Amino acid sequence: MADKDKDVFQQFRQLGDEIHKRIIGNDEVIEDILIAIFSGGHVLLESVPGMGKTVLIKAVADTMDMEFKRIQCTPDLTATDIMGKIVLDEAKKENVFDKGPIFTNLLLVDEINRAQPKTQSALLEAMAEGEVTMGGVSYNLPQPFSVLATENPVEQMGTYPLPEAQRDRFMFLSVMQYLSLEEEMSIIKTNFKDQKIISIFNPPEILIIREEIKNNVTISDSVLEYALKIIAGTRTRREVATGGSPRATIDFCKAAKARAFFRGRDFVNAEDFKTLAFPVIRHRIILNPDSKDFGITPDDIIAKVLEHTEPPVD
Repeated sequence: MADKDKDVFQQFRQLGDEIHKRIIGNDEVIEDILIAIFSGGHVLLESVPGMGKTVLIKAVADTMDMEFKRIQCTPDLTATDIMGKIVLDEAKKENVFDKGPIFTNLLLVDEINRAQPKTQSALLEAMAEGEVTMGGVSYNLPQPFSVLATENPVEQMGTYPLPEAQRDRFMFLSVMQYLSLEEEMSIIKTNFKDQKIISIFNPPEILIIREEIKNNVTISDSVLEYALKIIAGTRTRREVATGGSPRATIDFCKAAKARAFFRGRDFVNAEDFKTLAFPVIRHRIILNPDSKDFGITPDDIIAKVLEHTEPPVD
């Protein structure tokens, strides 16, 4: 890898150090978020309330000097509350587009599954196309643009399942776990508000690095075949009604390239795909009703597929 890419690799390590000034643990979740941002993806964060999801996302925005906005989802939230609306400009005597909070670099959609499905679907065009259409006119969103949505478990009161098309727009479903005893004690003893975060990257640099990853990190045919077999394996198991989508395959490859780049490599290996299989695929698997009754989870399916898929020898 070129010297300039080695410098970027060091900056990624600094990036993690800065984020950890505000957040303890959850290293895998942090990496998922960074991979998504540097490959143009979106992340669905799942956990019970009080796990620090909002603090984490704000810390990520600060380390990359990204404009950050937040939407708190409620059952009465409307699409115009997210995208904006056409209003009358009294001075000009004409209709103008009053842009909503979606016009930002990093959008936190907090408790997305508390919004009605119709409102959740307002994000589809923005997440897929990077634009919003209002009054027959399309408006480009700032770049980079990533949605980081938080989700409480569906079993909780007052939540609505995300539509399948909406879930498929997310590159990752990352699950924040409870901290260890030592990590939780560190939170109590540390005054995070006194920790100043330094910006390591800025939005134009993020876009440049995206192109570096896209154009310079390679996937050999044998490793790509391994990835395709993993996705295909989720579609053929009898416990599954629907497996990984074609979009899952695309996201799988994008994410693997970014993960390799973060580690100073200009090539993807089988371990990249094996590690990323869970966050990339779990939210795209729809189980048969009988499988749910037996307590089988999407992660169980992915684990079985990985167990029965041989990685390339080279």
